[in-house]
Amino acid sequence: MVPNEAHQYMAIINLLQRFGWTWVGLFVTDDEGGENFLQALEQLLYQHGICSAFTQRMEKIARFDMLGEIFQLLDRYYVGLTNDKANAFIVYGDSQTLTWLRSVMFLRDLENKESLTLRKVWIMTTQIDFVLLSFQKSWDLELFQGAISFTIHSNELLKFHEFLQSIKPYWNPGDGFLKDFWEQAFDCPFPDLLMQDTETCTGEEKLEGLPGHLFEMGMTGHSYSIYNAVFVVAHALHAIYSYRSKHRVMAGDKRFELQELQPWQLHYFLQDVSFNNSAGETMSFNEKRELRSGFDITNMITFPNKSFFRMKVGCVDPGALEGEAFIIHEDMLVWHRGFNQVIPLSLCNDHCHPGNQKKKKEGGKFCCYGCVPCPEGEISNQDDMNDCFRCPKAQYPNKNKTACIQKMMTFLSYEEPLGISLASIALSFFLITALVLGIFIKYRDTPIVKANNRDLTYSLLVSLLLCFLSSLLFLGEPSKVSCLLRQPMFGIIFSVAVSCVLAKTVTVVLAFLATKPGSSMRKWLRKRLTNSIVFSCSLIQSTICIFWLMASPPFPELDMHSLAEKIIVQCNEGSVTMFYCVLGYMFLLAIASFVAAFAARKLPDSFNEAKFITFSMLLFCCVWLSFFPAYLSTRGKHMVAVEIFSILSSSAGLLGCIFAPKCYIIILRPELNNREQLIKKKY
Repeated sequence: MVPNEAHQYMAIINLLQRFGWTWVGLFVTDDEGGENFLQALEQLLYQHGICSAFTQRMEKIARFDMLGEIFQLLDRYYVGLTNDKANAFIVYGDSQTLTWLRSVMFLRDLENKESLTLRKVWIMTTQIDFVLLSFQKSWDLELFQGAISFTIHSNELLKFHEFLQSIKPYWNPGDGFLKDFWEQAFDCPFPDLLMQDTETCTGEEKLEGLPGHLFEMGMTGHSYSIYNAVFVVAHALHAIYSYRSKHRVMAGDKRFELQELQPWQLHYFLQDVSFNNSAGETMSFNEKRELRSGFDITNMITFPNKSFFRMKVGCVDPGALEGEAFIIHEDMLVWHRGFNQVIPLSLCNDHCHPGNQKKKKEGGKFCCYGCVPCPEGEISNQDDMNDCFRCPKAQYPNKNKTACIQKMMTFLSYEEPLGISLASIALSFFLITALVLGIFIKYRDTPIVKANNRDLTYSLLVSLLLCFLSSLLFLGEPSKVSCLLRQPMFGIIFSVAVSCVLAKTVTVVLAFLATKPGSSMRKWLRKRLTNSIVFSCSLIQSTICIFWLMASPPFPELDMHSLAEKIIVQCNEGSVTMFYCVLGYMFLLAIASFVAAFAARKLPDSFNEAKFITFSMLLFCCVWLSFFPAYLSTRGKHMVAVEIFSILSSSAGLLGCIFAPKCYIIILRPELNNREQLIKKKY
């Protein structure tokens, strides 16, 4: 007639989990029932990550006025009651259990000072009824304010309240129970010849005037079960009577006495019983012969006049759908006044807040742990996480390591100051180079322009124009086309420029060698030689770039690991080896030009470009030698900026060192731009 107790165990676990109570005290009676309860509950506690702070077995004492025996147990029990970490206590016992607990507090703290400050949440099982004996009815109930009880489901029955109001102690003179109860409840004896001067019971006292711990006017779970049990047996007897009567009539025997029945004969008929009681609820049994019912969850509210009220705040219905088997209305709960209506904590230690993870304490229970900050690059976004975890690749931890933040895409754009500066410098040098080319075209027939191969000069200026423009391919968000073109174009154009410088150096050397009498170098002073140098050197670089594009072409990619808070949008060079082959070949041409120009530096210096080429190649080599460590030590847009700066500075070095002196003479010193000056120091 009562629900399976296993459902109550799971309901206790659900309650503890709902409020996050993982460090609880256990009070159980020291008997077989208490041991069975402990075995079942402690296993469930462990499975759901909950620990028992202590387990206190309460010995049964025959009489509560045996103070000597009680005082021997006071200190041992009181230690558990005052545990400062465990604020949730689970109590399993019988109707005397709470009386015993309150007695411990009363006798240990006669002035009731500590009881008022002892803030605990008492979780009571269905076996407990809150009753006090007559000599305890003046005791304060503040200790149990906010207690949560699991009770057998009950419902108010029609006219039950009126029935209680009509009860009188003299209803049945042969029943001594009512008389004894009346005397204890109202603290008065019935008239007796020996007690003439004592105030006696009249029998007209009202039960509704008694405090709740002495007598509850509402229908309790146990009373409701008894009420339903009577009707269940009545229905079963009626079914037996109908069945037996039918068969006896057929057999011609009309005699049937209920007294002939044995209890076991009811079982067959009990399992088929199904009816609605006077409260409108259906009473029936499942296939395990258990009543289809659950538990009520009640909250105890105490008052200064030593009365209390049980308020229903939830229910446990094992037959309900998943998620609805355990229901509790947190907003209806009233906690102990010491908690100020804040949900109590019952933990071995404080919560590990987000940004931290648990660290097990050696030698302690698994519910007791320390907290350590999450490792670098990891977060925890909930309380009491066992381990921190890494953010997705496209996110990074915030400063407190409590959440992940979306990474920003980063690349060297035209809109940021660095991009604007580099683009402005590139366009400025492009315009300066175009101006220089215009000057040389305008003064193309002057000796200084015609010297050292005019066509080669034009080719060098055009290649420098393209060098400045090629740097713009490195700005903006990398795309498939820009990644495919920028490194090969830069390599080929620069190779053409350096090849032109090499050809000019060779031209200078051959020109002065050809002036010696009987020299056979004159036949080499033709355009075919310079064109061959430029074409062959550029062809080799072009071949390297074509092979690179065919074998492993560059492509855009997202680098999510190099920077913690940003995603680098960059070009993957495809083959790093081919990239360095392009740079290496270009550097080889520069070294060759530098060596040739250095060898020709002492030739007559009128219109001699050897010194200027030497300085330009020296600057070129210094720029690109410093490029490699700077390029390898940076990431993201700064890596791109290093390459753009190297392109612009080396191109500007060629433009300034080779063409600035000539522009100076053409524009500011035109008197030096004549044939006499050219041959002045021929020998």
